[in-house]
Amino acid sequence: MACIVITKNEERNISDCLKSVRWANELIVVDAESCDRTVELARACGATVFVRPWPGFGLQKNFGMAQASSDWILILDADERVTEDLREEITVCLNKWTAAAPVAYRIPRRNFFYGAWVRGGGVYPDYQVRLFRRGMAQYNDVAVHENLLVDGAIGTLVEHLDHHTERRIQDHFKKFGLYTTLAAQEKAKKVRKVRWSDLVFRPLVVFLKTYVLKSGFRDGVRGLIVCVFASMYTFAKYAKLWDVTRQAASHPDAR
Repeated sequence: MACIVITKNEERNISDCLKSVRWANELIVVDAESCDRTVELARACGATVFVRPWPGFGLQKNFGMAQASSDWILILDADERVTEDLREEITVCLNKWTAAAPVAYRIPRRNFFYGAWVRGGGVYPDYQVRLFRRGMAQYNDVAVHENLLVDGAIGTLVEHLDHHTERRIQDHFKKFGLYTTLAAQEKAKKVRKVRWSDLVFRPLVVFLKTYVLKSGFRDGVRGLIVCVFASMYTFAKYAKLWDVTRQAASHPDAR
């Protein structure tokens, strides 16, 4: 099995990520020209590192997948860890695999915010399709939240992938600006007008859905913060989308 990780200034995370999957036959890191010690630490963990400019999430992962020679590929983010139970389940699954079995598997993911696992708010089990046979899947090219397109059946594993996402409040804000901009740019490909109701009601609906309907309140202060950020994300995305559509309407020849 080959494990693929894409990175950009991930010196805080990359070593623990790669150590959690050191049992893989291949460790491949595709780095987007980091200016910290990411590349050095990845190589120290035994990974083969490719350094190249950033083309987008999906295209960067596809490049890494093309470098693999193993029959199976596991995609990880630098802030994710493969648990021992998941390692054992993957090993058994691949050893028993036959042509009649699924060609890809979704994995339940535990998201840790500010040092604790948050179960409510719609962030669990957060299934991720990350394990698949080489040549049977490819990522699409969208600005953010890329999807893995699988040519065949998808199975489901039981054990968890651990995601140590925002550890501090400032980590949330670090991603916030970039991701909302990319999401607005992607949505602008289909949406040409943003109304005041989008800015008022969409964030409110997201908060009520995550905090009340999906029990974000059960996670205490952490749950409240996560749900508020989800609402803020929606507001910022539509505010930026409004700005993009406004500028496009003012300068139609620039489209």
